[in-house]
Amino acid sequence: MALPVKDQIRYWGIATAAFLVILWFLGDVILPFVLGGAIAYFLDPVADRIERLGASRAVATTIITLSALLIFVLMALLVVPLLVQQAVSLFDTAPKLFQDLQGFLTARFPSLVDEDSVLRQSLISVGETIRERGGELLNTVLTSVNSLVGIVLLFVIVPVVAFYLLYDWDRMVAKVDDLLPRDHAPTIRHLAGEIDRTLASFIRGMGTVSLILGTYYAVALMLVGLQFGLVVGALAGLVTFIPYVGALLGGALAIGLALFQFWGDWVSIGLVAGIFVLGQVVEGNVLTPKLVGSSVGLHPVWLIFALSVFGSLFGFVGMLVAVPVAAVIGVVARFGISGYKNSLLYRGVDRHRGI
Repeated sequence: MALPVKDQIRYWGIATAAFLVILWFLGDVILPFVLGGAIAYFLDPVADRIERLGASRAVATTIITLSALLIFVLMALLVVPLLVQQAVSLFDTAPKLFQDLQGFLTARFPSLVDEDSVLRQSLISVGETIRERGGELLNTVLTSVNSLVGIVLLFVIVPVVAFYLLYDWDRMVAKVDDLLPRDHAPTIRHLAGEIDRTLASFIRGMGTVSLILGTYYAVALMLVGLQFGLVVGALAGLVTFIPYVGALLGGALAIGLALFQFWGDWVSIGLVAGIFVLGQVVEGNVLTPKLVGSSVGLHPVWLIFALSVFGSLFGFVGMLVAVPVAAVIGVVARFGISGYKNSLLYRGVDRHRGI
């Protein structure tokens, strides 16, 4: 006999509260394990495919780990130093860019930037803020011993956690399935399958789309000759998982930088704009339909809301778990709505009896 609904709600409420409390107090501590779990989840289908070719799980995990390490070393040697160098240069150049913008507006729209105008004061204030806060932030990140130790531990612990979770993934899933309450196991399996399909479509699909677009934007902008093309492309690809935000943010930043760098060379400016237009056409008509599909189940507004709430409450770890939690809530909400529409409360007694 199943537990009463009241008791079930109490137990699930306690479990949810415990999860939020752990996330609140142990956010920084569990970050490597959250990242390792996400990597293992992302790579599990690759391991399954290698197993179907005849390899054991240990061999499949080892192949994936060695390949990931090789890619990481190549990125660390070839891409990351250039990315860091451009990011630092962009921080250093930002105040000068605002001064150039101020000079540009002064030369062409003198009435808008007189001594007492709001626009002039705003530009001066933004430039000073970036000069002060940007250097302060960069200095803090580079000199903080705790940050450096944390980064080192992150690069050490995350691969180890990911390796062991990937190796034991199928066994862990089987263990969890064995612990499900027998009365509700079919329903929980159904919901878990829906959540997995939603996450697989979104995280794996959008992760691949973000990687492809980020690489395309970075390479194309660097070929055009944009000074900070690698940083802009990486940023645009990173936030591509929020529809239109990546293209708008990256496009605005790239075109703004291109106006300063290529002013008068309208062909180069047009090429920079065309890169993002082409990227959006390819994403909307080829990449997203093929890799993500049309039925993801995560509305952009709901996703942005979840990222904002969990990010403000739990920091970076909260942003990492926001997408899975949003998927869980979305699937459970749709399940609840479906149950409500089949209930007496929605249909009424006469309709329920078929009258």
